[in-house]
This record gives sequence, structure tokens and C-alpha cells, in this order.
Amino acid sequence: MVEQGDNTTRKKNGFRNNYIVQAWLGIVLALVFGIALSTVQAVLGPVIATNKINETKEKVPELLLGRDAGQDTEDRQLQITILPMTVAKSGIQKSYNVFEAKYADGTLAGWVTKVDGQGYADRIELLLGLNPSAEEITGLYILDQKETPGLGNKIVEERWRDQFTLKKTQGSLRVVKGGAKEKDEIDSVSGATISSNSVVDIINKTVADLKQPLAVAARKQKD
Repeated sequence: MVEQGDNTTRKKNGFRNNYIVQAWLGIVLALVFGIALSTVQAVLGPVIATNKINETKEKVPELLLGRDAGQDTEDRQLQITILPMTVAKSGIQKSYNVFEAKYADGTLAGWVTKVDGQGYADRIELLLGLNPSAEEITGLYILDQKETPGLGNKIVEERWRDQFTLKKTQGSLRVVKGGAKEKDEIDSVSGATISSNSVVDIINKTVADLKQPLAVAARKQKD
């Protein structure tokens, strides 16, 4: 009986030791993976940011002048400058990266700003084109999104994005279902109202923040 008791005790201790070893192994692996992930992010973060800036610069002519303009025509040869802007509202400061685009003669062609906001699944990052006076949207491009495949991710499609072109910025845009009829309406992506509203909300907030500062900057350039 004593021998059986000792065996039982040894088995219990063995199981307990295995659990402890497995627990420590899990902790060590989690730390290793965490460090590895942080290292990858630290290395790739600046590269990703640089690639997005380059992609933005490549999209500026299209967002301001339209897709129909030829890639190599003179009217697409814009001088692009990044202008950091800080807007203060209700005691909160928000920073924007605004891309100022000028023709070769120095005439202002318009503005493109890179902004983001919460979508249905994750953050949505987009580029918004505005005319020199910031009174009209000239184009929209979805730079990054992780919305539901086959539903929310349809916000990247040209047909849906083209709704925003030539929309006036005097008031806020709003999402509707079944087809836009009014000038301030955007037809929702079928089955993805949240994603559609997210894009419209990002645009409305951006326009509300930047319209006046951009209009002032445009007037100063004319003076």
C-alpha cells in the first residue's frame, strides 16, 4: 500500500511539473514571438510609411485631374509639397499631412490629404482630393482597408468612389440606401452600410477641419 501511495504521489508531482514546464514554455514562446513581432514592426514600419507617401504622391494627379488625363501629358506634371497642418477644435489638436499640388507655372492645382478612421473591421485609410478653394471634392482613393471581403471591401471599387467626385463641401454628405438622389447623398455599398458610413464620416470630419485653413492658404497664394 505504501508503494502504491508513493507511485501515485510521484505521478501527481510529475503531472504538476509537466504543467509548470508547459506554462513556462508558453510564456517564453509568447515573449519570443512578441519580441520578434516588435522587431519586424520596428524595421518595416518606416518602410511601409515611406511606401504610402510614395503611393500618395503617385495618386495626387489622378485625384486632382482625373483618371482620363494621360500619365505622361504635361498637365499631370505637378509639383507636390507635403504641408503638415494642425487644426485645433474644442481644445483638441489634430494633425494632417496635406499634399499641395502646383502646376509648373506655380498655379495651385489642389490639395490631397491622407486621413483615416475606424471602419467595420479595422481602420480605413484614404486619400481625399480637394480643389484649390476646398469647395469641391475632386477624388477619393482607399489607401488601406480590412473590411469584409465581398461586402465592405467594395469601398475600393472605382464605381462607388466616383460618387464623391464633384461633390460640394458646403454641407455634410450622408449615406442612403437604394440610390442617391440628392446632391449630398452617397449610395451605400450593398450590405455594408457601416463601411460606407465610415468613409463618409472620415470625409465629413476632414472637410470640416481643413476647408477653412486650405481656403485661407489658397487666398494667400493668390495675393
